[in-house]
Amino acid sequence: MNTPTNAAPAPFGLTVGPVPYYWTRATLQAFYAGLADSAADTIVLGETTCARRHEMKPADWIALGTELRASGKDVWFATQTLIESDADLRVVQRFVDETGFGLEAGDASALQLCLQAGRPFALGPHVNVYSRAALDEYRRLGARRWIAPVELPLESVARIADPALPTEVFAFGRLPLAFSARCFTARHHRLAKDRCEFRCADDGDGLLLATTEGEPFLVLNGTQVQSAGQHCLIGHRVALHAAGVTRLRLSPVSARFAEVVDHFDAVMNRGASADAARIALDAMSLPGGLVDGYAYGRAGLDWIPA
Repeated sequence: MNTPTNAAPAPFGLTVGPVPYYWTRATLQAFYAGLADSAADTIVLGETTCARRHEMKPADWIALGTELRASGKDVWFATQTLIESDADLRVVQRFVDETGFGLEAGDASALQLCLQAGRPFALGPHVNVYSRAALDEYRRLGARRWIAPVELPLESVARIADPALPTEVFAFGRLPLAFSARCFTARHHRLAKDRCEFRCADDGDGLLLATTEGEPFLVLNGTQVQSAGQHCLIGHRVALHAAGVTRLRLSPVSARFAEVVDHFDAVMNRGASADAARIALDAMSLPGGLVDGYAYGRAGLDWIPA
């Protein structure tokens, strides 16, 4: 039977990305318990920002992943974005060996370990994919999903996307802009990286920086720099479908994140008003406010109504 041309678009899958901040073990456990019954069908776990953070060991992530999988979630482990030592590689190898879960490769070393083990993988947002030829090569190597680099406008995503491979875009949260071997938070507090006192744990949503005019600009999160604003594509359902996007990544914030997930599901998959959802998100006073400029090749700080 031929599909009618006016058939409703397929629903978007919703992925909860890894928590980028240094939260306590109890906070993380409570956060994920609150997502067990959420509309998010996929959850990505793991420490992706800094190897010194030690609240959760690999065994703890694996135990948490087992619990979430039992609740019906598709669980993936993300690897650290910046690998600096053999110890970091051993952690990646531990997750590669956990064949009961998907693995989201954060860098080339994780990709290499997956290929050596014959493991399928997802391409994390920091694995550079800027052409269809590159994406096709990764698909032949075993990629099961790709997350577009966060700075790519939807027009570019449309040119790269392969219908044979699920395409996911970063649709909510502070944009991860840069990583460094240095710790930005420790430097801010005039501390050495190896004696950082884990000051990043004091900032549940990162440490906000402002311009000389007092405008929010960037956020320091340990070895990571993020956007000040929350990148939010809740008003761009039609453009996302047109670009071939099938999945939306929602990056955690410290408060009311379950409401964020519900708003995205309501707008993207249940026909709710995007304008009403945006007003509701604004009313939540999310740190940094809402931005979406990157989706249209504009400055990331811009807000472009659909």
